[in-house]
Amino acid sequence: MDTRWMDNDAYGHVNNVVYYSFFDTAVNRWLIEQGVLDIAGSAAIGLVVETQCRYASPIMFPDRVTAGIRVVHLGRSSVRYELALFCNDDESPAATGHFVHVYVNRASRTSVAIPDTIRQALETLRVSPASPISSSPS
Repeated sequence: MDTRWMDNDAYGHVNNVVYYSFFDTAVNRWLIEQGVLDIAGSAAIGLVVETQCRYASPIMFPDRVTAGIRVVHLGRSSVRYELALFCNDDESPAATGHFVHVYVNRASRTSVAIPDTIRQALETLRVSPASPISSSPS
């Protein structure tokens, strides 16, 4: 993902809220690329109920950001992703964090089990929480 001119704040680095957008974009782009999320039509959708970010080094415009994603918890209706954002060719993450989706029925917004097709895709990202996050492109 490329940073944009408007992402920089008055302090000359990408504003903290943009990191959360990177997390959201990386997770949902991955789900779409796996063919398990139809933004307009999926009956079950994942709503963000928790997110957290730890900042290690600044990201600025014009940087390129790569997200590493893994699944560390896969429950009946929820999934917890851990993410790392890597800036340009840096091997150390500029930021790390987590992101929790709870799956709900699109119309009623009531909790539902993660659909089997989504669960199977998520299983491919499932690792032990003690494993380091790699910089595999997303």
